[in-house]
Amino acid sequence: MSGRGLLMWDEAVTKYDFGDSHPMDPVRLALTMGLVRAYGLDRAMDVVSAKSAGDSTLRLVHRADYVAAVRAASADPHGADQAYGLGTVDDPAFAGMHEASALIAGQSVGAAEAVWRGEAGHAVNFAGGLHHAMPGAASGFCVYNDASLAIARLLELGAERVAYVDVDVHHGDGVQAAFWDDPRVLTISLHEHPRTLFPQTGWPEETGGKGAGEGSAVNLALPAGTGDEGWLRAFHAVVPELLADFRPQVLVTQHGADTHFEDPLAHLAVSLDAQRAVQEACHDLAHSCADGKWIALGGGGYEIVDVVPRSWTHLVGIAAHQPVDPGSVIPSSWRDEVYARTRRLAPGRMTDGRWPVRWKGWDEGYDPGDRLDQAILATRRAVFPLRGLLA
Repeated sequence: MSGRGLLMWDEAVTKYDFGDSHPMDPVRLALTMGLVRAYGLDRAMDVVSAKSAGDSTLRLVHRADYVAAVRAASADPHGADQAYGLGTVDDPAFAGMHEASALIAGQSVGAAEAVWRGEAGHAVNFAGGLHHAMPGAASGFCVYNDASLAIARLLELGAERVAYVDVDVHHGDGVQAAFWDDPRVLTISLHEHPRTLFPQTGWPEETGGKGAGEGSAVNLALPAGTGDEGWLRAFHAVVPELLADFRPQVLVTQHGADTHFEDPLAHLAVSLDAQRAVQEACHDLAHSCADGKWIALGGGGYEIVDVVPRSWTHLVGIAAHQPVDPGSVIPSSWRDEVYARTRRLAPGRMTDGRWPVRWKGWDEGYDPGDRLDQAILATRRAVFPLRGLLA
């Protein structure tokens, strides 16, 4: 296995562009890569561009009629078929949509292939993590579900146990749906409670299909307003124990940055420093539970200057085994790039001032009257007994 990780990157991923008024501005990807370069992390990893996902790969998850509908909308955006979730407010059709979406999917599939074959231990595709796309429909800014496609490719290559951990503020509904009945895939999603946020799914009672799939889906629905200590407490109260028991051959993680307190579309209150702490935890879990095989994806995140580039640069640094010091001063070259691209002032350091973040472990006891602890208990009671674990 190579000692260097892979960073999946192609400038053409920035063509995944729903338009000027849409919150998913592709400049967030360009700025992230700019910050990665400013810290020299592109020299610490092998930067590669995988080929776009072809129809046979896309059909590992997506229906043929849906792929055809995306192709048609890509060629004629005004004729997009809304029955497939295309041409909607969330997922406006745009010229070249199929090509841009298939490229992002191909990057995640290429990352999965490289990690499975031992060509790299870790691989990052921060343009990926488009976890809402369904087998037959676009949803929630997502056209093709690259995370599901990467997992499906791992299964096709012979993987018998793949774990997926999603810490985006929104429920990882598309990935859960793709593997609902498949005991080979354990999906774990930590997200804001469905009562207060799209897609209104991800209740603790959603535990997988009946029969062999039961217990293969795990959902931790966090109260709106949950901050660093609660978010980290919840993660560590559920994820490590499940992964240690499941023993995945590969760990796939999704790191949407929209849990941040500055994100305009959600209601958690997590800092950049806590996001970095969870990234480190996922890296450690990949080594302790999955023989170091780790595929890390991006996801949501709509504070495109202050949050997304810093969060995902931390992710790349961790995967490169060259973590960025939270207290480091951000290079002026990147701050100049931010101003040139957005006419906004860039943040000055790689921290929100909360490093190191501390939390109370679940083994120290819980408060049955606390809303966060109630959420953790609901998840443990729903799924842990199905996996033979104590709730």
